[in-house]
Amino acid sequence: MSLLRSGRVAALVALTCVAAACTISGKEEPVQSSSAPTPAALDRFYKQTPQWSSCTGISSDPQDRFPRDAECTRITVPIDYAKPDGGTAQIAVSRIKATGQRIGSVLINPGGPGVGGLAMATQGKGTPLAERFDRIGFDPRGIGASTPAIACLTAKEWDDQRAEPQKDNSPAGIAAAENENKQYAVHCTERTGNDFLAHVGTREVVQDMDVIRAVLGDPKLTYVGYSYGTRLGSAYAEKFPDRVRALVLDGAVDPEQQPVQESLQQVAGFQKAFDAYAADCAKDSDCPLGTDPAQSVGRFRALMAPLWDHPLATKDGRPLTYSDAITGVQNSLYAEDRWEVLTAGLTQAIGGHGDILLALADDYDGRRPDGSYSNAQDAFLAIHCVDDPAVKDRAVTDQEDGEIRKAAPFLDDGHATGHAPLELCAFWPVPNTETPHKISAPGLPKTVVISTTQDPATPYQSGVNLAKDLGAALITNRGTRHTAFLSGGVSCVDNAVFDYLVELKEPPAGLTCG
Repeated sequence: MSLLRSGRVAALVALTCVAAACTISGKEEPVQSSSAPTPAALDRFYKQTPQWSSCTGISSDPQDRFPRDAECTRITVPIDYAKPDGGTAQIAVSRIKATGQRIGSVLINPGGPGVGGLAMATQGKGTPLAERFDRIGFDPRGIGASTPAIACLTAKEWDDQRAEPQKDNSPAGIAAAENENKQYAVHCTERTGNDFLAHVGTREVVQDMDVIRAVLGDPKLTYVGYSYGTRLGSAYAEKFPDRVRALVLDGAVDPEQQPVQESLQQVAGFQKAFDAYAADCAKDSDCPLGTDPAQSVGRFRALMAPLWDHPLATKDGRPLTYSDAITGVQNSLYAEDRWEVLTAGLTQAIGGHGDILLALADDYDGRRPDGSYSNAQDAFLAIHCVDDPAVKDRAVTDQEDGEIRKAAPFLDDGHATGHAPLELCAFWPVPNTETPHKISAPGLPKTVVISTTQDPATPYQSGVNLAKDLGAALITNRGTRHTAFLSGGVSCVDNAVFDYLVELKEPPAGLTCG
């Protein structure tokens, strides 16, 4: 998909939870209780009564399967909080009630941006999280089962775009890539509308989170956010510091980083993850990259290079293009437990077949077995373009392209010209609503940041920086994976977070796990 490849590299974390059918529950009266006043014009949103019922049919995503004790509702929010009498959106929310002595609700976000979070209510089954809290998942505005939905490309248009010949950085290639970005932006305007596109970012989602908190009856927010979900958490802390009970931010996005700097650090993280994979793979004589880790980048690029002009065949008839192969590989570098699949995919590619790497790319891009797509990629791009300032200076884009190739040589396609196309956001139809800045949240209670030393998507230092800005306790997790709490099998991390969430007990200073 050249839209993603023609600008800065972007990582999308997808957390999948297993769920089943749900049963009907009665309605629950909300309690509006906040130490800071809410504008009277927003009262109808903050004081609405949720109607809980079965989760069956709320989501079109086959991965959203809910257990019988889950229940769902929709919460109404204004599209534009500055115009509360205008249009509204419906936020899909899920809940699994506490099994023991209840403290309150815990809101959980998986990251993205663009990833639905309804299934996050199933996180932590059999743990103190499930015992003491109602676990709450939600699809942020514009995403998944929430309405209206961000929509830009049809499934066929996504498939066609992924199958297109690669565009190099020649003048003709740059012009073609930028024209494609312009057309994508036009489709988003036509199918979503600029009025909604202007209000899908972090600025609005944190206000939606506060409405959800109030409607659930919680005086203060207890929140667990992964990856981009840490940006939501830090933005909430900045806007509503007196409404925070506890925040756990895992796999931190640094709010101070400029987009170009963030991109470079991210690709450098993926290079480290690739190097770790190659070193582990090299221990096996059958490693598709050979037994000398020092030669792994060269071997990988030699394996990928022919796909630029000659995609690999797959059983379903779709080609494995160069871009999709790289996407599949990056998807496999998020955690060590995916390395075995990556080895199988590269071995298959050597044999001339691309089924495994294409399946990995499909998973990343939200393509379902029936050929439909979630709107995760459309939402990711739309949110990214309002959350960050666009880079419109060609000199900056050209320099960034060269620096990315140096920082992550395994991603270098060998077609550098010293120039690169402007990214999608340079042609976006609405202005950005956020800019990088240092978080200021006076009065914020103690929070917790978790950062993993070899996280490929959100570098360790980003967590260090965010913890410093928030005055948070930092938990260091040693490992090569993206995020750790309830996903890394590290009891040292999990137990420290449980103690914090349940008892508000601060983790020991300098806690290092893994």
